Amino acid sequence: MNIAVRTIALLAALQLGACSANGSLEPAGEADSSFSVVEASFADMQAAMADGRTSSREIVAQYLARIEKYEPQLHATLAVNGDALAEAEQLDRERAAGNLRGPLHGIPIALKDNIHTTDMPTTGGALAFKDYTPPYEATLVSKLREAGAVIIAKTTLTELANWVATGMPNSYNAVRGYGYNPYDPRPDPRDGFDDGRAVLDTGGSSSGIGTAANLWAANVGTETSGSIEIPANNTLLAAIKPTVGRISRHGIIPITADQDTAGSMAKYVADAATLLAAMESVDQHDPATGICPPPADGSYSSNLRPGALEGARIGIPRAYYYQPVVPPGETEPVGGLSPREHAAMTRALAVLRQQGAVIVDPANIPSVVNPVAADNQLLFQNCFDLANSKGQDANCSVILKYGMKRDFNLWLDSLGDSAPLASLTALREFNQAHHEQNAIRYGQAQLDISDEMDVTADRGRWRADRDKDIRLSRTEGIDAVLEAHRLDALLLPSWKGENILNKAGYPAVVVPFTTVGNTLQPPLPAGFDPQPMPFGVSFIGTACSEPRLIELAYAFEQATRARRPPTQFP
Repeated sequence: MNIAVRTIALLAALQLGACSANGSLEPAGEADSSFSVVEASFADMQAAMADGRTSSREIVAQYLARIEKYEPQLHATLAVNGDALAEAEQLDRERAAGNLRGPLHGIPIALKDNIHTTDMPTTGGALAFKDYTPPYEATLVSKLREAGAVIIAKTTLTELANWVATGMPNSYNAVRGYGYNPYDPRPDPRDGFDDGRAVLDTGGSSSGIGTAANLWAANVGTETSGSIEIPANNTLLAAIKPTVGRISRHGIIPITADQDTAGSMAKYVADAATLLAAMESVDQHDPATGICPPPADGSYSSNLRPGALEGARIGIPRAYYYQPVVPPGETEPVGGLSPREHAAMTRALAVLRQQGAVIVDPANIPSVVNPVAADNQLLFQNCFDLANSKGQDANCSVILKYGMKRDFNLWLDSLGDSAPLASLTALREFNQAHHEQNAIRYGQAQLDISDEMDVTADRGRWRADRDKDIRLSRTEGIDAVLEAHRLDALLLPSWKGENILNKAGYPAVVVPFTTVGNTLQPPLPAGFDPQPMPFGVSFIGTACSEPRLIELAYAFEQATRARRPPTQFP
């Protein structure tokens, strides 16, 4: 089979270059250009290509050289597109002929490795899918190619988007092992944690590693419960987790269609907005699409307004998200911020006020402070692990474990005869048979509790839990507080609102802001000197409010300009 792909095995064996169409090694080399891709925005690259200071081929070559140099330390990739240079050359020819596809023309973008491509494997990080290339590409990939993006690589991820085992470290998968945060790319030295995992958490199951270290211009992640927001926060990136249905999920390995979405991760809000706009579509393969109107003229450029915070009403949900609370019937407080996180948010609020925003504080979410236990959002979390298996799941939502059984099997069906496995049950059996090959180093409790669900018999339970999730997250949750105080958005510390936000299926825009201490329990050994954890803020809103959230986030970003590259990867 003629597959022009460099897999991670080739990275280790050959050092990275590019693979030609016949599979031979072509060293990428250094680009002959004074233009540097390090910290360059999409606009920077477009301007440099427009005036002849660089080309798409030269930009791709620079990124390939950086992957070759830094991949052994970061473990950021699962595959690299061996045709990336050739694709860039074709886009350069189109540019020379006056055919510009838009702001992504010639820009290298990486994809989380649960997103289908037909020129690179899509593994989800699972041994059962190692080297598997699906028979069709994801709708969002087709949209990106149409927009002129060069799909340069597949990023590492937490295996199967972190629905395997609750003890699995972020950015670990059986195919690549552990990924490392470029702001402190060392393994954890503590006893009991010294299995190779990163000492500075990389965040959720998407990876911001390569974008933060300038291995590509931006990347596409996916989120079911925090997996865009958390890694963006932890690697000092901007990101947009959109309304469920704004981007087609066709061709993405699922957890649950109730909450899954792809989204954009970039160094700057403008780039994240450009990437989002390019991926949007109405797709017959995904009935959720079409829920939101597309941006005017297909672009969010009109929403990039530095003065957008003037007069904006921003709510501060103090209870739980800023200050600890004791849920009804409980005795111990939950939530709140560390002293350094609290100080950071105090500074963030000062920026908003300086920019003319109206701060409504407190603007607590009704379902979070509801004194009735059955109606309190904090007391109805997702079912996780064996402690929430059948018969022990009365007080948690089955949405994720039910959805994984339903939608993973539907995804396998979509692969036709090429599917490596027939069902979720077959995946669990494969993992058990390959335990000695590290297929399930941390077990597979989440797969186990999913597979025990009966898609037909348990549908009533799923429907009841889905209705409750919607009520507590939307009607009595985010929508209730926005309407009560006439708010444009809520401001959340880092990724703290991800649970209620994802149950609602609502959007968020993450903006880099500062750093806080990387405090671990048990503590790190004396003399280790941990580097600080990046810490951002999130603007969240109701369904389809991305245009307004982008305005607010962009204005905050321009007022703070907090993005800093990791110093170890110049």
